Amino acid sequence: MVRLAREGWPLIGVTGGAALASAALGPWVLAAPLVALALFTAWFFRDPERVVPGGEGLVVAPADGRVLRVEETHEPAHLQARAIKVSIFMSPLDVHVNRMPVSGEVLGVVHRKGRFFNAAAERASLMNEHNALLIGTGDQRLLCVQVAGFLARRIVCWVRPGQRLERGERFGLIRFGSRVDLYLPPGSQVVLKVGQRTRAGETVVGRLVGRLG
Repeated sequence: MVRLAREGWPLIGVTGGAALASAALGPWVLAAPLVALALFTAWFFRDPERVVPGGEGLVVAPADGRVLRVEETHEPAHLQARAIKVSIFMSPLDVHVNRMPVSGEVLGVVHRKGRFFNAAAERASLMNEHNALLIGTGDQRLLCVQVAGFLARRIVCWVRPGQRLERGERFGLIRFGSRVDLYLPPGSQVVLKVGQRTRAGETVVGRLVGRLG
């Protein structure tokens, strides 16, 4: 049986209940769209197990999706430092559970309200509603930012400052289309390429070398 994220159960219950009521009270043809919606809702909140690779300094993808950008940039909002930015876009068809890119301590969690531009647009990084997770691993710091998109209206983060999590461990999700921006120390070895597909907790982003901030 496929595991489902707990945040999905209320929506699955509502859509499933509506589908059953419609099927019981009216023609099947009228209930079919509600059945399809209930099945899609359950499928959207799927949370499959992943095989997390081992290796010192290894960084894995925090999200399922497609790599939009890999570039060195200045992160002005939370780090105010140079970093290598890796952006992963999640369509409504991707698994939306986010996972830790490295093993480490959660140093800070900052949620900021904002707009809901298309998550694939670069302006979404700064202007959209987002949740920033600052992670400390050894003497290095990483930033992982959950960014809401045009369809996304809720960012969920299950962790708090002071918690220690392992690489590949679940830390949150975003509903219905979004992106995750990962900021690594300058000099880190990144093997992901633009356009590549990723699987959270499994796909190797690269290896930490430099120091951030």
